[in-house]
Amino acid sequence: MDIPRIFTISESEHRIHNPFTPEKYATLGRVLRMKPDTRILDLGSGSGEMLCTWARDHGITGTGIDMSPLFTMQAKLRAEELGVCERVHFMHNDAAGYVADEKCDVAACIGATWIAGGFAGTIELLAKSLKPGGIVLIGEPYWRQVPATEEIAQACGVSSIADFLTLPDLVASFDKLGYDVVEMVLAEQEGWDRYEAAKWLTMRRWLEENPDDDFAQVVRAELTIAPERHVTYTREYFGWGVFALMSR
Repeated sequence: MDIPRIFTISESEHRIHNPFTPEKYATLGRVLRMKPDTRILDLGSGSGEMLCTWARDHGITGTGIDMSPLFTMQAKLRAEELGVCERVHFMHNDAAGYVADEKCDVAACIGATWIAGGFAGTIELLAKSLKPGGIVLIGEPYWRQVPATEEIAQACGVSSIADFLTLPDLVASFDKLGYDVVEMVLAEQEGWDRYEAAKWLTMRRWLEENPDDDFAQVVRAELTIAPERHVTYTREYFGWGVFALMSR
């Protein structure tokens, strides 16, 4: 069980696998008014930066589920580094369909809503692990500007304009699902730069160290196209944010 190899290579040096910066996660933890021993479930927890830093800064407890063995190992190492191993635990598992044995105060899926077919299905899944009155956290892309053609959308790396909504439409969709938006923190273009551009050096170093690997042609192709794709499309068209929701 693993994610596609291109991600385990290109993001192997990432602590955060989305356009958030450490400062954005700090802001999110602060505005959510985290209290000690708040229990959090994080589906698609990546390298564990959110849970580990919130355990250090706010005293939360939590469980992270991710299908990448590499990222799960990195999350455990991060917990050791920050001295929070007793507060947060990480499991290599498929987050799709995962429901916690013990209800939590916050159920999160930050940038991996594909696990349940999109944000609506993921909200429904997370609600199964949530205490009454708890908070759902959803990290989701949106269109900063809607592409004029389907060809531009595909150049952004998605299959169709319909894959994402604008920010107003996304917020309205949460309302239609019966949820109040009670907080949000949005990424900025600098966050996109750090997320995307950090991959390029990692891929270049990997290519230098693995010139004869069968996967090298795939990595080379991605490295060749990625910078232009980012500055032409991703940076200009994509927004991204984390939305805190409470059921009505």
